[in-house]
Parts: sequence; structure tokens; C-alpha cells
Amino acid sequence: MYSNFQSKETLAEIFANVKDIDETIFWIILKIFRLEKVQDCIQYLSDNTNQSQLEKSILKEEVNFTKVHRKREQNDFRNNINKITNVLKKIKYHDFNGEDYSTDENQESLNDLIKSIKDNRQIIEFLKFQVYLTSMDNSFIQCGSNSLNMLIQMKVNLRNKNLENIQIQNCSLKGANFYGCNLSGSQFNNVNLSGANLNGALLIDCRWINLRIQELNQLDGHTEPVNSVCFSPNGNLLASGSNDNSIRLWDVKTGQQTTKLDGHIGTVISVCFSPDGTQLASGSSDNSIRLWDVKTGQQTAKLDGHIGIVRSVFFSPDGHTLASSSIDKSIQLWDVKTRKKKVKFEVHCGTVTSICFSPDGTTLVSSTNDKANPLCLWDVKMGQQIIKLNDHSDSIRSVCFSPDGNTLASHSWNKSIFIWDIKEGQLKAKLDGHSDQVRSICFSPDGNLLASGSNDKSIHVWDIKTGQQKVKLDGHSNDVISVCFSPDGNTLASGSVDSSIRLWDINTGQQSVKFDGHSNYVRSVCFSPDGNTLASGSEDKSIRQWDTRTGQQIAKLDGHDEPIISICFSPDGNILASGSNDKSICLWDVRTGQQKAKLEGHTDYVRSVCFSPDGKLLVSGSDDNSIILWDVQTGLQKAKLDGHTNWVMSVRFSPDGNTLASGSYDNSVRVWDAITGQQKFQLDGHDEPVISICFSPDGNILASGSNDKSIYLWDVRTGQQKAKLEGHTDYVMSVCFSPDGASLASGSFDKSIRLWDIKKLQQKAKLDGHSHCINQVCFSPCGNILASSSDDRSFRLWDVKTVSEIESLDKVYQDILTQFKHKKFQNNPLSIITTNITILLISQQMIFQAQGALIFNGEFVNQSGIDLRTLFKQKGSCIFQTELESKQK
Repeated sequence: MYSNFQSKETLAEIFANVKDIDETIFWIILKIFRLEKVQDCIQYLSDNTNQSQLEKSILKEEVNFTKVHRKREQNDFRNNINKITNVLKKIKYHDFNGEDYSTDENQESLNDLIKSIKDNRQIIEFLKFQVYLTSMDNSFIQCGSNSLNMLIQMKVNLRNKNLENIQIQNCSLKGANFYGCNLSGSQFNNVNLSGANLNGALLIDCRWINLRIQELNQLDGHTEPVNSVCFSPNGNLLASGSNDNSIRLWDVKTGQQTTKLDGHIGTVISVCFSPDGTQLASGSSDNSIRLWDVKTGQQTAKLDGHIGIVRSVFFSPDGHTLASSSIDKSIQLWDVKTRKKKVKFEVHCGTVTSICFSPDGTTLVSSTNDKANPLCLWDVKMGQQIIKLNDHSDSIRSVCFSPDGNTLASHSWNKSIFIWDIKEGQLKAKLDGHSDQVRSICFSPDGNLLASGSNDKSIHVWDIKTGQQKVKLDGHSNDVISVCFSPDGNTLASGSVDSSIRLWDINTGQQSVKFDGHSNYVRSVCFSPDGNTLASGSEDKSIRQWDTRTGQQIAKLDGHDEPIISICFSPDGNILASGSNDKSICLWDVRTGQQKAKLEGHTDYVRSVCFSPDGKLLVSGSDDNSIILWDVQTGLQKAKLDGHTNWVMSVRFSPDGNTLASGSYDNSVRVWDAITGQQKFQLDGHDEPVISICFSPDGNILASGSNDKSIYLWDVRTGQQKAKLEGHTDYVMSVCFSPDGASLASGSFDKSIRLWDIKKLQQKAKLDGHSHCINQVCFSPCGNILASSSDDRSFRLWDVKTVSEIESLDKVYQDILTQFKHKKFQNNPLSIITTNITILLISQQMIFQAQGALIFNGEFVNQSGIDLRTLFKQKGSCIFQTELESKQK
């Protein structure tokens, strides 16, 4: 057996043997294998009779050949078949067919291999060939699995493929895009599917076992909401307290329940391990505190003293003192050894909702539901109040010290999280992002991250230094009321009203090292004229270009000093213009990625840029209230149009280039003669700022979107209002006509995208998926794809045709759908599943997606033996097994 380094070098040499073989031969061989039901491909290919049969099949397909059949005789086909046979023989006994090449220790060498083959189409097709071989020849399962991993890392387009019956094992398929794929009959064993996109996939009779997904384990056992979770100091155990009056201890590695602690006669509201991990404290609505021996599971003490519900229990860092708080407006300190009360703090204003020791144990912080005195810091030794922090606009629910004790986090009923500097007694930052009340917060062990759980069912992880959200974990089906980091900081536990506890891998929830995405809001997106490239501009000050077919980043353009607000391709696709908060406009050479020119003249943010149809002029709108026309070739200013009395948010040329339109924060839309620079019309009607405008393809209609939540359609020739489109529930941030002019897309602060029928003047579809404000929508040149950018740091591509029904290019998929639409499946779950599923998600975080996937029979189990069909259902999959079983009963 080769060493790792040697074997991968040899593997590159092996693959080089197929780099000149016409890829059509691979698919003819597969076709014959399927017809002949071949199970040993090497034996079949080594037989002379079979080779002759293959040669005849290849010759029949010669219409598909260009160079091969013209320049080579029949014996050249035989040589190619022999080459493929020899390569398969070498791979069969190579460690590529025996080891998992997706492990961390192999990644560096694998990256070198990928670099050497990524530009050779024949080798890429051979990798696909090996994946398909797993469906018929069991001796090639591991090499096919490693090949699929490589294809995913190279961002090879696998969407809408027929991958029936493939067998994949012992590898990572993180971030795989299997949108619309037919994976029926497939077998996955010990496969990492974190961040995979299975939207619209067909999953019939699959056997997927030992799966690894971002949600490590779902710990089910409690029969009522879980109020509190806490890791043991060594990270091996997790304790949970619930409304079912019980406490449960879980083995973090296996996900199995180890102990159930019964004794409380009321809801268990809080649990906390002692620093040495030998004891567990619990507080309950039965007014008592109980101490438990973790090893034996026996109750060791019951501490009575509170006359109201015990809301919180917390051990001091040395483990000698236990603090408890209650709705009886008191905080009590207990001697853990003697079980006696040491100190009682009377809180005269409001009910104590949470307590927390500082890391050095000298200070205790308490929060109350009194808006006037929400936060108090106490000197533990003196038993006196030290300081009050009262910048919250609502009562506080929970507090948490950072590990170094210098920072305090608190959250209230108003969805916000506050970060405090303890030494200065000042508010450092306010974290907004949750759409509902925050229920729990927790610092990571290194103090760099803060996790928060909310009634919006999500968990957010925040970067404390920047105040930015790093990742959002979705999966719970109800309010998340408790979060807790493991001691090593790699795992986050969450408890929910859905009665489950989940463990999340923090590392896989963040940006992959293999995919360099935006690190902040995506403000603008624009398709290239041929539709093959999408450009995105972000608050992270960068512009990125993406291949729309694979989702792979093509280029990253750096040059602006501030966030990018607007981008636009020239009509020939050779130049990209960008407008920024740094008051400048940059022109970029799309082919080289180099900056061609920097246009300076505005004195404030450049909100919008747009090329004239002939590409000779560029127009820009700015917060300095002006519009400037630029000569693209010279980079010089040609004209400045003044008239708006507030920020110019959007500028657009008409299709013939003779007219220019602008939308402004002064609530008006203005139409200008692009040649003379004279204003033709001022269109008044919106009650609030106009954020986006767009001409119809024929130039006769102008659409405008406004903060007044409406969209107006204007007759460009007369300046009269034609229609008012209403439906959005918040600001309309972007409007865009489809290339045929029949549809208008709009994106809003309400997180939705809406498609409007221009002829009927009514909404025809609503696309939901983004978790934050939609900044821009943009149609591809063919009109079949819609791109959207959002404050959730992602942009998405939508299939415009499937807004009304689920469709797929795969005939088998269509056949299955036809069966499911048969009258015996009337009122089936298909009717309640949205068809607006994401085709491609380009984001810094990986999210497991399975919206619209069709599951029938089969097995989907993780490494802990937990059935993952619940997860698929939560992600929007349609599971028919339950439907059929109910009909059979």
C-alpha cells in the first residue's frame, strides 16, 4: 500500500491516462453496462467479445464524435477501451478505493490533486463515470465516493442529475448541491451531508444510514418544553430541565439519555453543574432547590428558603457557593458544603429573572423585570449593591458574563441583546437580528462568540468583537429558550418548546474554508448579459463574480474603501461598474478582474449606477442629491443633473438610451432627456422615499418601489400613473421587469419577493426564503432565473417557471409526480408544500436544505440511530410513507 503522499501523486498519473479519451465513450460504456446488468466491469471490459460489441456501439454513436471517429481507425476505439480498463484496474487496488480521501489529514494533498485536474473535462467526466459505477459494481464504491467528494469540492454542476442507485460511503459531501436530483434507490453510509441542498430531490427507497449533518444529535425524551440546558465541565454530559418536572442527563457523544432525575413536583426552570462536575443544582416552580449526585443520580439535598418560584441557580467558580433567585424578589447564597444559607439580598424593585457570578466569583449580577432598575451588580463578600445598568427599554430576561469578566451580555423582551463594558459601566453594543423575543444567551469559552435563542425558533451566533451575526441555526419547530456552549466551544446545545434538545456543530455552521463568500450584507446583484455570471456587491467592501451554473466564485474585486451599494454590467459584458459609500465609482475589466478607472465627483454615497444601452455612458445617483453622466471611455464627467431635493436612490436609462429616470428620497420620480439633460416630468404619488425604479423592455412603462410599501406603474410618454400594486407589508427595496415585460419582480424589507402580472396588474407569486431584508432582485437575460440579494448575507437564484408547481427535467421525477397526483393521493401533503424552493444558495454559511424533496419509503438515520425524517419534514420535505400507511389502516 502506498503512503498518502505517494499514492496521491500516483493517482494524478493514473487520471492522466484518460485525459485524451472522448468523454462520450464513458457514457456508452455505462449504457451497455446497464443493458447487460454488468456487476464486474473489469471482467466485462477485458473480454474480447464484449470489446467488439462496445466498438460497434461507439461507431453507431459516431454522430456525437468530432475528432475521434475521423482521425482514428476502429482499433483506436479498442485502445481507448483498454486504457479505461487498465485505469480501472489500477484504481481498484489503489488506496483511493480503500480510504476516505475527504478527511482533514488528506485535504492538502487532495487540493493539489484537484488543482492538477480541474481544467480537464475528460478527467472530470471520468470522476462522474466512477460515481455511476457504484450503482452496479460494488468493488468501486469507495473510489466512487471519493470521486463525488472531489466533484463537489470542484463545484461541478450536479443539479437535476439522475443518480439512481449510487452507493456512497465513508466520505464528506458537505455543501453538495443535489437540487432536483433523482437519488432514488441510493445507499449512503457514514456520509457527511452538512449544508447539502436536497431541495426538490426525489428520494424513493433510499437507505441512508450513519448520516452526519450539522445538527449533530436531536435528543428527544422530555414530554414538555425544555427550559434549561447545561454542559458538564468536561463536556461529556448535558443536563436538561423541563416542564415535565424532570431533569435528564445525556451522553453528548452518543446522544443517549444516561439518567433521569425525578424529585421536583413542579417545572424545572434552571440546572447548573458544579465546577468539578460532581454535583448538579436545579431550581423549580415548587419553590425548592435540589442538589444531585451526578454519578449516582441520587438527590443529596433539598434547600428550602424561597417562598416563590426559583428562577435561576448558579454555582460560584470555586464551587463553594450556590446562588439562587426567585420571584419572591430575593437572591440567596448557599454554602454548598453545609447546605446552609449564607446571605440574602433583597431586591425591592421587580422580580429577579436571572443571576450570574463573575469568573472571579467576587461579583454577582442580577436582572429584574423592572424597566427602571433592570441590572444590578452585587459585591458577594460585602453583600452590597455596587452598580446599576439601566439602558434597556424593557425588562431583562437573562444575563451572562464573558469568561474574562470584562463584558456582560443581557437581553430583554424587545428582541435585542445588549453588550456592556463592566469596568466602564457603559453600553458597548446592541445586537439586533432576531424577529421575536430572545429567550437565552451564552458566551463561548473563549469569549469571542455569543449564542442567542429566540421565540423565532432560531439560534444566532454573534461575533462579539464586530457585533455581526456569524451564523444562524434553524431546525427547532418552536421557541428556543435555552442555549449553552460546550467547554471546548465546538458544540452548542439548545433547548426548545418543541420538547427537544439539539446539539449543533459550531464549526460546520460557519464559513467553509473551501468557499470564500461575502462576510457581510449583500447589497446588490447583477447578471452578465449572457447570464452565465452573477456579480454581487457587499457591505464587506468587496465585489464577487460567480458562475451561475455551479455557484463557484470566479473572481473577487477589491478596491473600494467602503461598502458596495450598486453594481452594473455594461451591455457587452466586458465592464462592471460599482458605486460605493466611499463616494467613488469603479470600472472593472471583467475578463482580467483589474480596475480600469475610478470616477470621482460625487460628494456623498453613490447609491446607483447604470450603463446606457450602447455602453458609452454611465449614469450615477448619489446622496449628494445629484445625478452625474460619465463618458465611459475617457472617465470624464459629461453632465450633472440637479433637481432632486434629497438622496438619489436609483437611476436608469430607457432601452433606447434617450430617456433617463431617477427615484429619490424626496418621494419623487423624475424623467430626464438623456441627450439635453433637461427634466421632462416629475412624477408625484408616493408618500415616502422612492428606493428603486425600472423601465419595461419596450420603454413605455416605468415602475417605482417605495418605502410606502407600494409599487407604481407610470406611462413614460404622458407621465401619468397607470396602476398601483399593493401587497408588500414593508418597504419595497427593488423592482425589476422580466425581459419579456410580462412580469415584474419586487423585493422588500418584509423578506419576501413578489412576482406581478403586468397585464392583469395583480400578484401571481410570493417567494419566501430569505431571513432578512431583500436588497435587490434581478432577472437573468433569458428570464427563467431570478436573483435576489439580502441582508442575510446571501443571494439566491430562483426558477421562475416553477413558482406555481413542482417541476423537474428528470422524466422519472415527472412520472413519480404523476403517480402522486393520482386521485388516490388526493389531499396529499404536496398541496401544502411551497414550490418556491432555492435552486442555489451562495452564502458564507452552509445550511442543510430539503424543501420540496419527495420521500417515499426508505431509511434516513444518523450515527446515533435517530430517524432524520423529522428533520427532512422540518426542512419542507414531503414524506409519503405516513400518508400511505394511514390509507392502508
